[in-house]
Amino acid sequence: SPQIDSMAVKRRGDVRKAKLYYLRDLSGKAARIKEKLA
Repeated sequence: SPQIDSMAVKRRGDVRKAKLYYLRDLSGKAARIKEKLA
């Protein structure tokens, strides 16, 4: 049914968003660590 399909698409979008936030957090932590070392 179309409802299940839209749910799957939504979940895929959430995963992509989560990955984006995760990568941003990762790069932010890396930058902070670099500042400490510098």
